[in-house]
Amino acid sequence: MSTTSRENILNKIKQALKQQVPVPFNQRKESFVYKNASQELEIEFAENFTKLQGKFSFCANIQELVEQLSVLVEAQQWKKVVCNETQLHQQLSSNQFNQINNQIALVDCDVAITTCEALVARTGSLLLSSNTRSGRTFSVYAPIHICIAFTNQLVYDIGDAIEMMKKKYGNNLPSVVSLATGPSRTADIEKTLVVGVHGPKEVYCFLVDKA
Repeated sequence: MSTTSRENILNKIKQALKQQVPVPFNQRKESFVYKNASQELEIEFAENFTKLQGKFSFCANIQELVEQLSVLVEAQQWKKVVCNETQLHQQLSSNQFNQINNQIALVDCDVAITTCEALVARTGSLLLSSNTRSGRTFSVYAPIHICIAFTNQLVYDIGDAIEMMKKKYGNNLPSVVSLATGPSRTADIEKTLVVGVHGPKEVYCFLVDKA
């Protein structure tokens, strides 16, 4: 294209931008894109989470949580369990879950136990943030991630989760907010699905009833 032709096109664009052009379609109206939940959020989340190879368990209270965790750790023969979130660690320890050893480095652990900000039922996702003591690393670098959540953290969609975060933190939102949707997986290598390449190879969610 010659310089003259290029200049002519740019001049036409500049002239067009000076004039207001009517929008050729109806302006966007606020509406909910996805269907409303057709069942209880606990069931919706559990179904979508397990479809993505997540492992889900519902607990009526903290005592039942500890019982199920103890059985799981013993069955899997995990020896190096870490949890650096003080409140969660205290809750578990006060109910006789004594398998946590925070003297172990994250890179050497078998499993990391964390909390989350919210559970997104529609996508079966965990909403995580850098504001917890687990920060950006525990849910990514541990080979197995166990998330402890409560029923009052359940929301239907990602937008609801963000609104929950805004109410909680106001203008001081965490520097990093991320969604974890099942174990890490990729098909970059010869189009073969591989689990656990960029994150945990297994993800567990224990949902505790917040009566």
